[in-house]
Amino acid sequence: MSAAPSSASPTTASIDAAAGHSAGGAALHRIDRTLGVVIDGAGAIAALSGLALVLVVGGNVLLRYVFNSGSIALQEMEWHLVSPIALFGMAYGLRHGAHVRVDFLYDRMGPRLKSFIDLIAAFLMGAVAVVIVMVAIPYVQGSYSMAEGSPDPGGLPWRWLLKAFIPLGFGLLILQALAHIGVALRGLWISPVEASHNPEAASAS
Repeated sequence: MSAAPSSASPTTASIDAAAGHSAGGAALHRIDRTLGVVIDGAGAIAALSGLALVLVVGGNVLLRYVFNSGSIALQEMEWHLVSPIALFGMAYGLRHGAHVRVDFLYDRMGPRLKSFIDLIAAFLMGAVAVVIVMVAIPYVQGSYSMAEGSPDPGGLPWRWLLKAFIPLGFGLLILQALAHIGVALRGLWISPVEASHNPEAASAS
């Protein structure tokens, strides 16, 4: 298992070398780039949320042990900030290969088979994400309709806003699944002749 980006997976840059000349490959590349901007933007929000979490935790510690005080709202803000970090960060991590994967079988596969496996995995991931979004939207709507907030005095209002990160996060995962599908399709389009003339694409696994 490895948590770092693996050279075993066909990358956008390497596949573009062989498939970028075709109209279909170029269109998929443009779609992937567009989706990448959205996913990277979500990753930036997750990163800023991580920084905010550190500051909030530090502020809570300072209030408790230096000023012998505390704030329910700030304490709730700590776990509120975990939502964008996790739910926005998962699509970003997947896009940049920061997820944990098992490579001992995948490494032995050829480029075409790897692309086929990636295609099936992306479809399954997207399907699961669609189901979660469909289930989560009524969940958020119910929270919004009752103006749900913190049950504790001095807590944060708008609990529905926190819950809204669930469909948003898995919606981003759907977009990343589409991007993965595009990369896998470009990998499947590489013919043996094209691969022989593009060693980088042929060895992209």
